[in-house]
Amino acid sequence: MTLIDVQKASRSFGGLKAVDEISFAMDSGTVMGLLGPNGSGKTTLLNLISGFLAPSSGRIVFNGKNLAGARVDKIARAGVARTFQLVRILPSLTLLENVMLPAVFGHRSHWGKEADRVARQALEKTGLADRAEATAGDLNYIDQKRLELARALAGEPELLLLDEWLAGLNPTELQQGIRLIGSLAGSGITIIMVEHIMEAVRALCPRCAVMNAGRLIADGETARVLSDKAVIAAYLGDADDA
Repeated sequence: MTLIDVQKASRSFGGLKAVDEISFAMDSGTVMGLLGPNGSGKTTLLNLISGFLAPSSGRIVFNGKNLAGARVDKIARAGVARTFQLVRILPSLTLLENVMLPAVFGHRSHWGKEADRVARQALEKTGLADRAEATAGDLNYIDQKRLELARALAGEPELLLLDEWLAGLNPTELQQGIRLIGSLAGSGITIIMVEHIMEAVRALCPRCAVMNAGRLIADGETARVLSDKAVIAAYLGDADDA
């Protein structure tokens, strides 16, 4: 069943087309890597899907409804959650309080004890359950990223957008992160992950789409896409981005 269908989505900033008529569709429970060199439009595309930016043109159909240009809160309640390249936590609140907010205002809108249960379950999945009462501002960078993922999961999304969530992890943490995302994929969540770490892409993404200069230059089975000459020229051939 098709969960999301992006139809010729575009976004311009003045004379710059950051996203240029991108189209793709994903079935429920699938995982797609979104690749491309820095500045290719990947994060802008995630912003269009999650409502942080409105498309200049095109449609973003989620569960049969066009959500292009809808408010962020409406899209979250529809079942879309995301993480950011720069973490966005509430440093003065506890970890549990941070995670309860999306449990209350997310896809299924839990309250009271049920919101507490959903929040603690999200902290458990990300390895933070034993620190639920700690202050978020006291976390190191890696644990802040885990908290942000827990916040996304507490919204109980059908579609999870991961914007370089694995960046900055040491080798041990990277393997833990790959296993965690793999378990989420196995639970039926649909995932789009912007990623530069090819080890993770190959391990987690049966399908990849590649952007360059705002356009989609490849989309298909990961091994085939990663060997595509246009992809190698645009992205994989640059040592800084591999």
